[in-house]
Amino acid sequence: MPPPLPPRKSAGKKWAIAGAAVGGLALLGVISSAALHGGQSSGGGSGDDGGPKYRITVPQTLAGGKYKLVKDVSEQADASVPHEGAYAHGLKTAGGQYANGTTSLVMMGIYGTIDDPETAVDHTLRGMTSDGNTDVAVSDRKVTPSGGGEPLTCGVDVRRESGQKVTLSYCIWADSRTNASVATADGADLAQDPQSVDLQALADETAKIRTEVRKPMD
Repeated sequence: MPPPLPPRKSAGKKWAIAGAAVGGLALLGVISSAALHGGQSSGGGSGDDGGPKYRITVPQTLAGGKYKLVKDVSEQADASVPHEGAYAHGLKTAGGQYANGTTSLVMMGIYGTIDDPETAVDHTLRGMTSDGNTDVAVSDRKVTPSGGGEPLTCGVDVRRESGQKVTLSYCIWADSRTNASVATADGADLAQDPQSVDLQALADETAKIRTEVRKPMD
């Protein structure tokens, strides 16, 4: 399905820049998280706990139909991400680029056995700024969705993409079976003031997305 381009050529270019930026951010994070090089965090636990096994799916819409799938990038991402890491095993990768008007959203995740979810989140965060083109604009913090449920780690980065600074907001989760991130940017306001991003609203939306993409293994 072709991406829904805005009517003006310049707007279409900005939409493409936003999509590339969020895609790059999400992929960098999941690659680093899958590799899991380095020590475990003090909050570590065992992913091989005998609990339910989950997979990450790529549905046609997210957030109750708000975002529509532009491209399933699971195959390309899986080829780029290690399947075995120091504290994660039997990994598979799934992800997709979605759009709602000028807003581009990328969901990217890994699933398998994750021995230390807190370390997975930490490495996802490190990966997002590992290329030297992305800076932390609003430090990550734990945000509990308004409807309750597991907290998410959310923040805002600024990435340089095609000579343009792009404000990227994100939320991350990890448990013993899945580790995924949701990142967004608005092509209509690429250089949005990072301080103006409503992380609570993004966490609420990501919580919905988590229930839509995290499914029990058959």
